[in-house]
Amino acid sequence: MSHDPETDCFASTSLLDRLRASAPDSLRNVALVWNAPLHWQAWGRFTECVRTGENQVSSAVGSSTFDYLAEHPVEADQFSRAMAELSTPTIREAVVAIEAGPGTTIVDVGGATGAFVLGMLAEHPGTDGIVLDLPHVTAAAEREIAARGMQDRCRAVPGDFFAEIPEGDLFLAKFVLHDWDDDACIRVLQQCRRAMRPGARVVVVDMVTGTPDDPGTAALMDLNMLALAPGAREHDLADFDRFFAAAGLSRTSTTELSPPYCVLEAEAV
Repeated sequence: MSHDPETDCFASTSLLDRLRASAPDSLRNVALVWNAPLHWQAWGRFTECVRTGENQVSSAVGSSTFDYLAEHPVEADQFSRAMAELSTPTIREAVVAIEAGPGTTIVDVGGATGAFVLGMLAEHPGTDGIVLDLPHVTAAAEREIAARGMQDRCRAVPGDFFAEIPEGDLFLAKFVLHDWDDDACIRVLQQCRRAMRPGARVVVVDMVTGTPDDPGTAALMDLNMLALAPGAREHDLADFDRFFAAAGLSRTSTTELSPPYCVLEAEAV
Protein backbone atom coordinates (compact mmCIF):
# COMPACT_ATOMS: atom_id res chain seq x y z
CA MET A 1 0.00 0.00 0.00
CA SER A 2 1.40 3.42 -0.96
CA HIS A 3 0.48 6.79 0.58
CA ASP A 4 0.41 10.19 -1.14
CA PRO A 5 1.03 12.78 1.63
CA GLU A 6 -0.26 15.65 -0.54
CA THR A 7 -3.70 14.14 -1.06
CA ASP A 8 -3.65 11.86 2.00
CA CYS A 9 -4.81 9.06 -0.29
CA PHE A 10 -3.73 5.45 -0.27
CA ALA A 11 -3.30 3.22 -3.32
CA SER A 12 -2.41 -0.40 -3.83
CA THR A 13 1.01 -1.36 -5.13
CA SER A 14 1.75 -4.02 -7.75
CA LEU A 15 2.50 -6.46 -4.92
CA LEU A 16 -0.89 -5.87 -3.26
CA ASP A 17 -2.57 -6.21 -6.65
CA ARG A 18 -1.55 -9.87 -6.64
CA LEU A 19 -4.41 -10.39 -4.15
CA ARG A 20 -7.00 -9.33 -6.75
CA ALA A 21 -8.80 -12.23 -8.44
CA SER A 22 -8.53 -10.45 -11.80
CA ALA A 23 -4.79 -9.72 -11.56
CA PRO A 24 -2.28 -11.54 -13.79
CA ASP A 25 -0.65 -14.28 -11.71
CA SER A 26 -3.11 -13.63 -8.88
CA LEU A 27 -2.32 -15.19 -5.50
CA ARG A 28 -5.68 -14.40 -3.94
CA ASN A 29 -6.63 -18.01 -3.23
CA VAL A 30 -3.14 -18.78 -1.93
CA ALA A 31 -3.60 -16.04 0.67
CA LEU A 32 -7.04 -17.36 1.57
CA VAL A 33 -5.84 -20.96 1.90
CA TRP A 34 -2.79 -20.12 3.99
CA ASN A 35 -5.11 -18.32 6.41
CA ALA A 36 -7.85 -20.97 6.36
CA PRO A 37 -8.44 -23.29 9.34
CA LEU A 38 -6.61 -26.32 7.92
CA HIS A 39 -3.33 -24.48 7.42
CA TRP A 40 -3.21 -22.26 10.46
CA GLN A 41 -4.32 -24.99 12.85
CA ALA A 42 -1.77 -27.45 11.44
CA TRP A 43 1.03 -24.89 11.59
CA GLY A 44 -0.04 -24.03 15.12
CA ARG A 45 1.28 -27.47 16.10
CA PHE A 46 4.51 -27.24 14.14
CA THR A 47 6.65 -27.41 17.28
CA GLU A 48 5.19 -30.88 17.89
CA CYS A 49 5.90 -31.80 14.26
CA VAL A 50 9.56 -30.99 14.78
CA ARG A 51 9.71 -32.86 18.10
CA THR A 52 8.13 -36.01 16.70
CA GLY A 53 8.91 -35.80 12.99
CA GLU A 54 5.21 -36.55 12.42
CA ASN A 55 2.38 -34.61 10.85
CA GLN A 56 -0.14 -33.18 13.34
CA VAL A 57 -3.10 -32.44 11.06
CA SER A 58 -5.34 -35.14 12.53
CA SER A 59 -4.84 -33.86 16.05
CA ALA A 60 -5.46 -30.30 14.83
CA VAL A 61 -8.60 -30.75 12.69
CA GLY A 62 -9.72 -34.32 13.40
CA SER A 63 -8.86 -35.96 10.07
CA SER A 64 -6.16 -36.17 7.41
CA THR A 65 -5.55 -33.24 5.04
CA PHE A 66 -7.40 -34.70 2.06
CA ASP A 67 -10.25 -36.16 4.15
CA TYR A 68 -10.67 -32.72 5.74
CA LEU A 69 -10.84 -31.05 2.31
CA ALA A 70 -13.40 -33.61 1.13
CA GLU A 71 -15.61 -32.59 4.05
CA HIS A 72 -15.13 -28.82 3.56
CA PRO A 73 -16.02 -28.00 -0.07
CA VAL A 74 -15.44 -24.24 0.12
CA GLU A 75 -11.96 -24.68 1.52
CA ALA A 76 -11.32 -27.52 -0.95
CA ASP A 77 -12.26 -25.28 -3.87
CA GLN A 78 -9.96 -22.54 -2.59
CA PHE A 79 -7.19 -25.12 -2.15
CA SER A 80 -7.53 -26.34 -5.75
CA ARG A 81 -7.50 -22.78 -7.05
CA ALA A 82 -4.53 -21.91 -4.85
CA MET A 83 -2.56 -24.83 -6.28
CA ALA A 84 -3.40 -23.58 -9.77
CA GLU A 85 -2.22 -20.07 -8.85
CA LEU A 86 1.08 -21.34 -7.44
CA SER A 87 1.49 -23.46 -10.55
CA THR A 88 0.86 -20.71 -13.11
CA PRO A 89 4.47 -19.52 -13.63
CA THR A 90 5.77 -23.10 -13.65
CA ILE A 91 3.08 -24.25 -16.08
CA ARG A 92 3.93 -21.36 -18.41
CA GLU A 93 7.50 -22.65 -18.63
CA ALA A 94 6.66 -26.35 -18.65
CA VAL A 95 4.13 -26.43 -21.49
CA VAL A 96 6.72 -25.20 -23.99
CA ALA A 97 9.34 -27.63 -22.66
CA ILE A 98 7.15 -30.74 -23.11
CA GLU A 99 6.51 -32.12 -26.60
CA ALA A 100 3.02 -33.37 -27.49
CA GLY A 101 1.97 -34.07 -31.07
CA PRO A 102 -1.52 -34.21 -32.58
CA GLY A 103 -3.54 -37.19 -31.39
CA THR A 104 -1.86 -37.29 -27.99
CA THR A 105 -4.15 -37.93 -25.03
CA ILE A 106 -2.75 -36.06 -22.03
CA VAL A 107 -3.80 -37.20 -18.55
CA ASP A 108 -3.36 -34.67 -15.75
CA VAL A 109 -2.91 -36.93 -12.70
CA GLY A 110 -4.22 -35.24 -9.57
CA GLY A 111 -4.76 -32.22 -11.80
CA ALA A 112 -7.07 -30.17 -9.51
CA THR A 113 -8.74 -27.58 -11.78
CA GLY A 114 -6.80 -28.82 -14.80
CA ALA A 115 -4.63 -25.75 -15.30
CA PHE A 116 -1.65 -27.82 -16.47
CA VAL A 117 -3.41 -29.97 -19.06
CA LEU A 118 -5.44 -26.99 -20.31
CA GLY A 119 -2.18 -25.10 -20.79
CA MET A 120 -0.80 -28.07 -22.71
CA LEU A 121 -3.89 -28.21 -24.95
CA ALA A 122 -3.58 -24.50 -25.73
CA GLU A 123 0.11 -24.90 -26.59
CA HIS A 124 -0.21 -28.14 -28.58
CA PRO A 125 -3.03 -28.21 -31.18
CA GLY A 126 -4.66 -31.53 -31.92
CA THR A 127 -4.19 -32.96 -28.43
CA ASP A 128 -6.95 -33.89 -26.01
CA GLY A 129 -6.93 -34.06 -22.23
CA ILE A 130 -8.29 -35.67 -19.08
CA VAL A 131 -8.21 -34.17 -15.59
CA LEU A 132 -8.16 -36.91 -12.94
CA ASP A 133 -8.80 -35.96 -9.33
CA LEU A 134 -10.98 -36.82 -6.36
CA PRO A 135 -14.76 -36.44 -6.75
CA HIS A 136 -14.98 -33.29 -4.63
CA VAL A 137 -12.56 -31.54 -7.03
CA THR A 138 -14.27 -32.49 -10.30
CA ALA A 139 -16.83 -29.67 -10.31
CA ALA A 140 -14.09 -27.03 -10.10
CA ALA A 141 -12.25 -28.70 -12.99
CA GLU A 142 -15.41 -28.79 -15.08
CA ARG A 143 -15.96 -25.07 -14.47
CA GLU A 144 -12.40 -24.27 -15.52
CA ILE A 145 -12.67 -26.42 -18.66
CA ALA A 146 -15.87 -24.60 -19.61
CA ALA A 147 -14.41 -21.17 -18.82
CA ARG A 148 -11.61 -21.86 -21.31
CA GLY A 149 -13.99 -23.25 -23.93
CA MET A 150 -12.23 -26.62 -23.97
CA GLN A 151 -15.23 -28.93 -23.47
CA ASP A 152 -14.65 -30.60 -26.84
CA ARG A 153 -11.03 -31.42 -26.02
CA CYS A 154 -10.92 -32.03 -22.27
CA ARG A 155 -13.00 -33.78 -19.62
CA ALA A 156 -12.82 -34.14 -15.84
CA VAL A 157 -12.84 -37.68 -14.47
CA PRO A 158 -13.41 -38.36 -10.75
CA GLY A 159 -11.17 -41.05 -9.36
CA ASP A 160 -8.32 -42.17 -7.13
CA PHE A 161 -4.88 -42.22 -8.76
CA PHE A 162 -3.80 -44.97 -6.36
CA ALA A 163 -6.53 -47.24 -7.76
CA GLU A 164 -6.74 -46.50 -11.48
CA ILE A 165 -5.64 -43.89 -14.01
CA PRO A 166 -7.29 -43.45 -17.45
CA GLU A 167 -5.36 -44.70 -20.46
CA GLY A 168 -3.26 -42.14 -22.28
CA ASP A 169 -0.10 -41.14 -24.14
CA LEU A 170 1.31 -38.50 -21.80
CA PHE A 171 0.85 -38.45 -18.03
CA LEU A 172 1.42 -35.24 -16.11
CA ALA A 173 2.19 -35.40 -12.38
CA LYS A 174 2.73 -31.83 -11.23
CA PHE A 175 3.29 -31.17 -7.52
CA VAL A 176 1.80 -34.61 -6.79
CA LEU A 177 4.64 -36.81 -5.57
CA HIS A 178 5.75 -34.41 -2.83
CA ASP A 179 2.40 -35.00 -1.10
CA TRP A 180 3.17 -38.64 -0.31
CA ASP A 181 5.62 -41.04 1.28
CA ASP A 182 7.96 -43.13 -0.87
CA ASP A 183 5.69 -46.16 -1.19
CA ALA A 184 2.76 -44.00 -2.25
CA CYS A 185 4.89 -42.15 -4.85
CA ILE A 186 5.80 -45.51 -6.38
CA ARG A 187 2.15 -46.60 -6.42
CA VAL A 188 1.12 -43.47 -8.34
CA LEU A 189 3.82 -44.08 -10.93
CA GLN A 190 2.89 -47.75 -11.16
CA GLN A 191 -0.68 -46.79 -12.01
CA CYS A 192 0.66 -44.45 -14.69
CA ARG A 193 2.76 -47.31 -16.05
CA ARG A 194 -0.29 -49.59 -16.25
CA ALA A 195 -2.26 -46.95 -18.16
CA MET A 196 0.47 -46.15 -20.68
CA ARG A 197 -0.19 -46.79 -24.35
CA PRO A 198 2.80 -47.91 -26.48
CA GLY A 199 5.35 -45.11 -26.63
CA ALA A 200 3.72 -43.15 -23.80
CA ARG A 201 5.65 -40.93 -21.39
CA VAL A 202 5.31 -39.88 -17.77
CA VAL A 203 6.23 -36.29 -16.96
CA VAL A 204 6.86 -35.25 -13.36
CA VAL A 205 7.05 -31.53 -12.61
CA ASP A 206 8.19 -30.86 -9.08
CA MET A 207 10.72 -29.18 -6.88
CA VAL A 208 14.12 -30.85 -6.80
CA THR A 209 16.14 -30.34 -3.64
CA GLY A 210 19.82 -29.48 -3.69
CA THR A 211 22.60 -30.72 -1.45
CA PRO A 212 22.31 -30.64 2.36
CA ASP A 213 24.61 -27.61 2.53
CA ASP A 214 22.69 -25.81 -0.26
CA PRO A 215 19.13 -27.20 -0.34
CA GLY A 216 17.63 -24.16 -2.08
CA THR A 217 14.11 -22.82 -1.61
CA ALA A 218 12.68 -26.34 -1.82
CA ALA A 219 13.70 -26.69 1.83
CA LEU A 220 11.02 -24.15 2.80
CA MET A 221 8.31 -26.16 1.06
CA ASP A 222 9.69 -29.25 2.77
CA LEU A 223 8.71 -27.67 6.11
CA ASN A 224 5.19 -27.02 4.82
CA MET A 225 4.85 -30.63 3.74
CA LEU A 226 5.93 -31.78 7.21
CA ALA A 227 3.20 -29.61 8.71
CA LEU A 228 0.39 -30.71 6.40
CA ALA A 229 0.84 -34.22 5.02
CA PRO A 230 2.06 -37.44 6.67
CA GLY A 231 5.21 -38.73 5.01
CA ALA A 232 5.26 -35.89 2.49
CA ARG A 233 8.54 -34.24 1.54
CA GLU A 234 10.51 -32.76 -1.33
CA HIS A 235 12.92 -35.02 -3.24
CA ASP A 236 16.28 -34.97 -4.99
CA LEU A 237 17.02 -36.56 -8.37
CA ALA A 238 18.21 -39.80 -6.77
CA ASP A 239 14.80 -40.15 -5.07
CA PHE A 240 12.92 -39.64 -8.34
CA ASP A 241 15.12 -42.16 -10.16
CA ARG A 242 14.42 -44.69 -7.41
CA PHE A 243 10.67 -44.13 -7.75
CA PHE A 244 10.80 -44.45 -11.54
CA ALA A 245 12.80 -47.67 -11.39
CA ALA A 246 10.41 -49.26 -8.89
CA ALA A 247 7.49 -48.46 -11.21
CA GLY A 248 9.12 -49.91 -14.33
CA LEU A 249 10.15 -46.53 -15.71
CA SER A 250 13.42 -44.81 -16.55
CA ARG A 251 14.17 -41.08 -16.62
CA THR A 252 14.99 -40.02 -20.17
CA SER A 253 15.37 -36.26 -19.83
CA THR A 254 15.60 -33.48 -17.26
CA THR A 255 14.71 -29.88 -18.04
CA GLU A 256 15.41 -27.20 -15.46
CA LEU A 257 12.75 -24.52 -15.03
CA SER A 258 13.00 -21.53 -12.72
CA PRO A 259 14.60 -22.90 -9.54
CA PRO A 260 13.81 -25.14 -7.80
CA TYR A 261 11.47 -26.71 -10.38
CA CYS A 262 12.33 -29.32 -13.00
CA VAL A 263 10.56 -31.32 -15.71
CA LEU A 264 11.49 -35.01 -15.43
CA GLU A 265 10.41 -37.24 -18.33
CA ALA A 266 10.34 -41.03 -18.08
CA GLU A 267 9.50 -43.94 -20.38
CA ALA A 268 8.70 -47.59 -19.80
CA VAL A 269 11.69 -49.95 -19.59
